[in-house]
Amino acid sequence: MFTALSEQLGAVLKRLTGRGVLSESDVTEALREIRRHLLEADVSFEVTRGFVERVRERAVGALLVKSVSPGQQVVKLVHDEIAGLLGGTRSGLDFASVGPTVILLVGLQGSGKTTTAAKLARRLKLEQKAPGLVAADPYRPAAREQLEQLGKQIDVPVFGGSEHGARSRTSRRWFEMRCVRRSPRAAAR
Repeated sequence: MFTALSEQLGAVLKRLTGRGVLSESDVTEALREIRRHLLEADVSFEVTRGFVERVRERAVGALLVKSVSPGQQVVKLVHDEIAGLLGGTRSGLDFASVGPTVILLVGLQGSGKTTTAAKLARRLKLEQKAPGLVAADPYRPAAREQLEQLGKQIDVPVFGGSEHGARSRTSRRWFEMRCVRRSPRAAAR
């Protein structure tokens, strides 16, 4: 999904940078296409509208600056706004002061939740934390098996699965960090 969105936004911005002079209507048309692509990628309407409005406000003023081409200015504005939308600055994880810190990974099937959970657990282990992995997808037993294999490779315990007592047994274990991999279907129910 991110690849397709990236390619679509890249194509829109490439058309802008190919022009020597940009008018306000060129920017409006490009932002209309960007809005359409964001909405097609299931970005919230409110987030998309705010994003487009902020870029439009900054772009109109940027068109007056002559030191950089207008297309490059708009590309930079869109980049800066996307970076701000996704979090802007890099920050670390906030750990709970008492009890375990839980990180819930949710995403579409095949988006890399299981692998990401294992990578995160490995990183936390290298940072001298005590991670545990919880397989919480009741619809895909292969994900639990994959998580167990990855847990063995990085020497991190894996909890959950098909046994009935897994949930209560997991809640009794105290970890500094638990990485939970869960199906979006299970989260919606």
